[in-house]
Amino acid sequence: MRVIAGTRRGRLLRAPAGGATRPTADRVREAVFGVLGSLTDLDATVVADLFAGSGAMGIEALSRGAATAVFVDRSPAAVRAVRDNLGSLELEPQGRVVQQDVVWFLDRPQRFDVAFCDPPYDYEDWGELLARLDAGLVVLESGRPVDVPDSWETVRNKRYGGTLVTVARSLGAPQKGTS
Repeated sequence: MRVIAGTRRGRLLRAPAGGATRPTADRVREAVFGVLGSLTDLDATVVADLFAGSGAMGIEALSRGAATAVFVDRSPAAVRAVRDNLGSLELEPQGRVVQQDVVWFLDRPQRFDVAFCDPPYDYEDWGELLARLDAGLVVLESGRPVDVPDSWETVRNKRYGGTLVTVARSLGAPQKGTS
């Protein structure tokens, strides 16, 4: 697994030990960032990588110009992997790592330009997660279709093997880089 583009292009990322984490494949990340590039300018954005795993999505955003990223995962192995990846890529000042349940983390008011959500494929609480999430755009990775609440507009659904990626836009507030 490697960083696809930007200032850290080609640099390797490490995944958490064990089989509990399913890192987003390089080709899926490349496609996701292609879609995001058509919707917003990542320069100086604030990003959340929820259910972070290795942190690959947030790190990719930082490499492509995001100002800051918060990485949230409850797994100690995932938190270690994200911290190691941020350290080896010299991105610690731009990244904040939080070991906590994602829904509890979202109880604190905070706004993100882009949020990446890649929970385990058996995750069922999409409605609650999206109701608490204050973000302009969200990228959801799942094994099956996700019904987004009325406060979100689905912009794109695309299947990549066993991964279904849904990109949605918040209907509540203007997004960075859009009019």
